[in-house]
Amino acid sequence: MADSIHSGSRLRLGVLASGGGTNLQAILDRIQDGFLDAEVGVVISNNSQAGALERARAREVPALHISSRQFPDSADLDAAMLRTLRGHGVGLVALAGYMKRLGPRVLGAYPDRILNIHPALLPAFGGQGMYGVRVHEAVVAAGVKLTGVTVHFVDEVYDHGPIIAQRGVPVEDEDTPESLFERVLKVEHSLYPEVLQGFAEGRVRVEGRKVYVQNP
Repeated sequence: MADSIHSGSRLRLGVLASGGGTNLQAILDRIQDGFLDAEVGVVISNNSQAGALERARAREVPALHISSRQFPDSADLDAAMLRTLRGHGVGLVALAGYMKRLGPRVLGAYPDRILNIHPALLPAFGGQGMYGVRVHEAVVAAGVKLTGVTVHFVDEVYDHGPIIAQRGVPVEDEDTPESLFERVLKVEHSLYPEVLQGFAEGRVRVEGRKVYVQNP
């Protein structure tokens, strides 16, 4: 189990991403501008060509490809992920467009210390296969007037862990899945660093499956 989410006085993050890494970039930018009192200890991707790895390397953050290509056995992959996170002193794990389910060893080592951001107001429009523009296609098809962003804890079920924070985004009559994607993404880039700063300041606590967030 991770002893602390901090390294010294700073929040020590491990970021997992499968794609372009714009949420990772938002986190790195808010660290650089002084808003987020944290450091990214390592970025891990299951995709060797992920833009997130390039974004990390551009900031001289350790960036590693770890996937079933190297570890075909799921238990070995789980162990490698945990070994890497611990080896880089990670106290809090942030999923940022990570498309793989985490294994039981990582989940067990970081209870209430693994976050994910989802581009809808969970529990609506969540679950396996609901990611990226697919979420916004479903929102537009359903004809709802409000969508948004959810930051939640990660457990063994997709998009299921306790909700930490949500922020709404109106769905306009002229919205397409692509236009909605862009507007929601901007809110993701704002909300995720805010939630992480709440952890950095010790304002988030968990009791059972209930999350309490103290306002700054």
